[in-house]
Amino acid sequence: MTKHQTHPATIEEIIAAHYSDLSEKLREAADVVLRNPVDIATRSLRSISAGTGVSPATLSRLARALGFESYEDMRELTRGAVERQIGGAGEKAQRLRADGETKGTILGRQAAACIANITEMRELNPKDRIDAAVNLLLKARNVVLFGAFGASGSVEYLAYLASYFTSNWMLAGRRGESVGAALAGQGPDDVLFLITKQPYARRAVVAAEMAADAGASVIVITDDYACPVLKHATVGFIVPSESPQFFSSYAATMVLIESIVATLVARSPDDTLARIRDVEKRNRQFGEFWTG
Repeated sequence: MTKHQTHPATIEEIIAAHYSDLSEKLREAADVVLRNPVDIATRSLRSISAGTGVSPATLSRLARALGFESYEDMRELTRGAVERQIGGAGEKAQRLRADGETKGTILGRQAAACIANITEMRELNPKDRIDAAVNLLLKARNVVLFGAFGASGSVEYLAYLASYFTSNWMLAGRRGESVGAALAGQGPDDVLFLITKQPYARRAVVAAEMAADAGASVIVITDDYACPVLKHATVGFIVPSESPQFFSSYAATMVLIESIVATLVARSPDDTLARIRDVEKRNRQFGEFWTG
């Protein structure tokens, strides 16, 4: 039993909360735990030590420094991280077919997973974190949006919403366009808003590093504290994406995006509202919407 039993934290959250207080040696051990959750959850302490070069004593000290009563307690919680990394889309699809309807309807299971993700997302991302992101976006000279793989749809939706209330947001990498071109000229007055989830796109990591090196602020939405982009983040959001399907769920991500946009518009100057009305007016003039 751990001292964290009353708090539904994951091993990633606990390490993130204690990381700055750890010694250099314990940080190295923490990095090993984050990088190797499957091994930590399934292999003995001795074999972990032999494979990583971190002594059993150091791993045990890390567990106590994180608030666990023993290494075994930390190992038990690490099992929760294994499900997020073990098996790719093919393996998940195979399990989906094997389970059939024996574990409830697919709709019921997916809906339950999305509700749980949204609930956890609210707990992981307090209001002041959304406020910090909104403040950066309100002050930004330019905002570059980027997401690869499954995240591309989310950033396109974000770009669509932004088109109603601002003209200084750009969607990078769309239809083969160069991501580098979108990032060129970024500086301290600019923001890169990036969404990436496992498996992390190499371009997302490089884009975040480039933006940070240029002095731009970086807002990141991801699904795990071990995401390599987070080290470049000015504001980072952890959004669960658990799903019984072969793919990650973006339902909680969409809720967060819509909440950020709503907060942004609510705090925007009057000319933002005027732009939204103007866009609506022009859409009507073009006959964009079906009127019956």
